[in-house]
Amino acid sequence: MDIHLPLHEFDSNSKAIINPEDLNEQIENFPKTVVSCFARSTFQRMINNYPNEIIAITSTAHGEIPIYRLQVEDKELAAFNSQVGSPACVAVLEDLWAMGMERLILFGTCGVLDDRIEDVSIIIPNQAIRDEGTSFHYLKPSYEMEVNQTSLASFQNYLNQKNISSYVGKVWTTDAIYRETIDRYRKRKEQGGIGVDMECSAVAAWAQFRSVEVCHFFYAADHLNEEVWDSRSLANDAALDSKDLIAQIAVDFALKWT
Repeated sequence: MDIHLPLHEFDSNSKAIINPEDLNEQIENFPKTVVSCFARSTFQRMINNYPNEIIAITSTAHGEIPIYRLQVEDKELAAFNSQVGSPACVAVLEDLWAMGMERLILFGTCGVLDDRIEDVSIIIPNQAIRDEGTSFHYLKPSYEMEVNQTSLASFQNYLNQKNISSYVGKVWTTDAIYRETIDRYRKRKEQGGIGVDMECSAVAAWAQFRSVEVCHFFYAADHLNEEVWDSRSLANDAALDSKDLIAQIAVDFALKWT
């Protein structure tokens, strides 16, 4: 039976009833390039490495989100701690877009579907399975979508120049971490998935809609397995040196990409 779903009712109208620019003013001299990650402790250590100041504050129902200006070498970057989950993540990105963001380097953990991908390895998604709801409000319905279209080659070249290994492949973006069942896990692997996250397809759809350049990448964390879940370095206090190196890669690439 063909079931019509509300998420299939894509509306291309660029104006909504409430728009990000209605609630956020454009900030003069706002850095065009923004670096963000999801882990609080990693983010805090990252910004502590550079002279920084708060230049704006946005918020969700869970509290305020400071936006920082970082002075890195002779350039300025903006930075903030992203929200987890597609709806909250994209809502805050909308605020940053209204403030003046044009490029985003976003990184965080993802689960891996292939145990050959070692802990804290870099994963660059080039496609995402849209198993979440937010992206359907920004892009026409489809099962999968391409991601990192404007940044993939540049980021790969950067990593190659630094002799940093990485994996490129499809990720499964899902809203429901407690509904990653064995059958879904097997199906996503058969479809070529190497990782699972909660924001990638939504961020990519939003970026296309708002014409923002995005470099979105992951560092491997927990391993989904048919026999037993392996959390590996998912905890905030695990593999800190490796995670700090990932943050440094994000900042360094942001300088090269500007």
